This record gives sequence, structure tokens and C-alpha cells, in this order.
Amino acid sequence: MQDSIAHFFLIALPVLAAIVFHEVSHGWVANKFGDPTAARMGRLTLNPIPHIDLFGTILLPIILYISGAPFLFGYAKPVPVNFSNLSHPKRDMIWVASAGPATNILLAIASVLLLKLLVAFSLTDGGESPWFGYLHPLALMAQYSIGINVFLAVFNVIPIPPLDGGRIAVGILPDPYASALARVEPFGILIVMVLLMTNVIDVFTRPMMRVLLRILGYWL
Repeated sequence: MQDSIAHFFLIALPVLAAIVFHEVSHGWVANKFGDPTAARMGRLTLNPIPHIDLFGTILLPIILYISGAPFLFGYAKPVPVNFSNLSHPKRDMIWVASAGPATNILLAIASVLLLKLLVAFSLTDGGESPWFGYLHPLALMAQYSIGINVFLAVFNVIPIPPLDGGRIAVGILPDPYASALARVEPFGILIVMVLLMTNVIDVFTRPMMRVLLRILGYWL
């Protein structure tokens, strides 16, 4: 039981960091392009508390983990963005939406570097360092962080609103295609959940994750 709890927190902390940085990056880029909504609401902070959604960030991942679901899924409160405040709403929407996945890729790169540094340090003098016992949990979190951030980056570029990929597609596509795709947004989360539960989403995510992990020079 204790091992399960410890394992859960080793995963939960990188997940929380990944989604908080992801959401803050949206608000930060939106602020740079003329929309101060997130800044005014105090959401441009790395303090996780303002970003936590009771169900999406806490209860849903716990339920999925305990039930042995084949996937873990969670979300934070979306950082509010008023696209009409952006200097060029259609164009700037692309940059705001892209900020989240790009941040997850940067976090994955940082995690790879941290993991390699920890491994090198723990194997000094040709054997295990006396610090190995303390470094091992941190190395595991770095390892989980790589997979979590790569998955979030790939998952969020799926072109279904309100996922970032959907917003990017709406910004790129000409009308009437952009307007038609935007109308999918109220049903987007339901569509995504169905795709997750049926594993259809793996057809898209797994090949892209393999490519990204190969580029990062690391395999889970």
C-alpha cells in the first residue's frame, strides 16, 4: 500500500508541474500579445493552487489510477484567454495555443538533462554514489516527467477544439472551415474522452511520441 502511494506521488508531482507550466504559458503568451485577462485574474503564477480543478486535477487521476484504467487523464483549470483582446486574434491564437505544447517539450528536454545528470552523479567512482538512495526518487520523477510531458505535448496538438491543436487549426484554416471546426468545441472534451477510452487516440499519439523520444535521445 505504501509503495502504491509513493509511486502515485512520484507520478503526480511531474503531472502537476507539467499542467501548471502548460497553462501558465498560455496566459503569459496571451499577455504578451495584448490580452491581460490571465494576469488580472492572478493566473500567471507557478503556485499550483489557483490552477487546480478539484475533479480534473485531483479526483479524476486518482479514480483512474485506483481503478487500474489503461490511461491516466487529468486537467487543470484552463487559463482564461479573451481572444478578442489579442492584437491579431486569428493569427495570435496560433501562438497562444502553441505555447502549451512547446512548454511541455522544453520541460521534457530539461527532464532528460536532469535524468542524465543524476545517473552520471549516482555512478561516480565506478559504482553507486552514497547519495544514490536520495537521488533515485528524483531520477524516477525525471523519468516520468519525460513521458508525461511528451504525451501532453502530442495529446494537445490533436486538432480537436478545445485542445491546443484545435485552436491552432482554427487559426490556420480559412473560413468556412475554421468556423465549422470552432463549432465542435462544446463537444470536444466528450469526443476526446471517447477516443481515449477506445484507445483510438493511440494511433495518433504513439508514433509521434516515439519520434519525439528518439529526437530527445531517450526511450522510456
